[in-house]
Amino acid sequence: MRKLILAGIAMMTIAISSCDEDTTTLGDSLTNGVDKFVSISETFQVETQSIMSGSVLATSLYNYLGKIKDPETGAYITSDYMTQFNILENESTALFPALDQIAKDASGLPIADSCVIRIMVNSCQGDSLAAMKLQLCELEKPVPNSSKYYSDFNLEEEGYLRTTNGIKQNKTYSVSDLTMSDSLRNVLRGSSYYQYITIPLSKAYTDRNNNTYPGYNADDKGGTGYGTYLLRMYYDHPEYFKNSNTFSRNVCPGFYVKSTDGLGAMLEVANTQLLVYFHYDSNGTTVNSSRAFTSTSEVLQTNHITNDKDKIQALVDDSTSCTYLKTPAGIFTEVALPIDSIKWLTKTIDGVTRPSHLNDTIMMAKITFQQIKSQSTLSNKLLEEPSQLLMVPRDKLYSFFESNTIPDNITSFIATYNSVQKSYTFNTLSSLVNYMYNTMKPRITNADGSINLDKVEAYKVANPNWNKVVLVPVDMTMTYTNSGSTSVSAVYNSMAISSVRLVGGKDNKHSPVTITMMYSKNE
Repeated sequence: MRKLILAGIAMMTIAISSCDEDTTTLGDSLTNGVDKFVSISETFQVETQSIMSGSVLATSLYNYLGKIKDPETGAYITSDYMTQFNILENESTALFPALDQIAKDASGLPIADSCVIRIMVNSCQGDSLAAMKLQLCELEKPVPNSSKYYSDFNLEEEGYLRTTNGIKQNKTYSVSDLTMSDSLRNVLRGSSYYQYITIPLSKAYTDRNNNTYPGYNADDKGGTGYGTYLLRMYYDHPEYFKNSNTFSRNVCPGFYVKSTDGLGAMLEVANTQLLVYFHYDSNGTTVNSSRAFTSTSEVLQTNHITNDKDKIQALVDDSTSCTYLKTPAGIFTEVALPIDSIKWLTKTIDGVTRPSHLNDTIMMAKITFQQIKSQSTLSNKLLEEPSQLLMVPRDKLYSFFESNTIPDNITSFIATYNSVQKSYTFNTLSSLVNYMYNTMKPRITNADGSINLDKVEAYKVANPNWNKVVLVPVDMTMTYTNSGSTSVSAVYNSMAISSVRLVGGKDNKHSPVTITMMYSKNE
């Protein structure tokens, strides 16, 4: 027994003495010699330039309303919007009380107490005290939800607004309501919340079939044309209220909110509500109530942006020592990735030519885009940096948004602005580099797998965007799970007024924009 114990101790001692903290040759004992690999890090310069975005898809996370002057371009930016209203199918049969309960006029017909459009403001850029003016216009017909609309789509010119007997109501407002006491106004503005804008619909109303509905009656201290129209349509045709589609086709096609006067404020609208106030009898008790129809992502909403294209183009042409990202419908930054250098071209440093990475495995690719300080104090105060950037191949720039694509971290990526480092970083671009190379590989290689440079040049001519991606400011909606994880559920072109200057451009005076590559190379 003693010999067995001593043998066990000896074997343990040998095992311990054979351990070594040096892991540089860890793979040598586990793999065949031909399978040994080393990691190599290299950087390559990246070319960037500003490009004019043109109009962008009109749907967005928020609607925007107002007019403001861009301090960088001197251009006046105006935003109007169109909205429809959502009805859930499971609530359509209980929107209002039973017909025998609802208040009625002298003729025995249902009547509403009042009706308003309420614009809920999420935030304001510019002067929240600026006097602004809007016009609320009723649509003649719903804008089809089956088509894609861009920010230059003009409903008025396309004949969607009702021109005869339709609602066309003006409203002067400031997002901070000075008619309220300071204490109440401060409560309403708590947590970045601004006063909502209310547009009363109290006048008599004539529908598209020339039926009229009485407006406000001072003697009865109530009554409203459009609200009464909605009530009577509900009781006469409950099938029209089955869902959002039947509602927009038969009852309310939607409203267009147009900025008509004033300068200095741009509102970010969280949602728009159509509110109907009414009263009814419940077991001998009069109950005052209301019903809200709200704009949501399930119904069509579009932004109409007016921007000065000539002044934007002048800024693009002048931005050779930097690149811009400007919204709304302004400037994007185009990035040309050096795929040829990354994969098959050799590199000479200090007279030493390094072999290409044609047969190496790309482990990591990373680019950081550094911000340059604004050129004026006013720009710095008014024009915020975009919070999120989408990187997407140039040829997929429009289809990405039209098909409601979600970033897949293969060909499309999201970077968030780092307010400390003043930069945007894309850390996981290896799949994008591989995608671009693998797409062209069958067209540029010889039978033995080597690169045919003549074929490369022909491919570049036939595919001018072969290595180009675009940086696009975006807004996103997120989905939250019970476990606390999040995922991106929708991505929209940002319509907020934002601008940032990035290091880059063909006359860049700063450190060059580079892509850092990490390879795994067989020895």
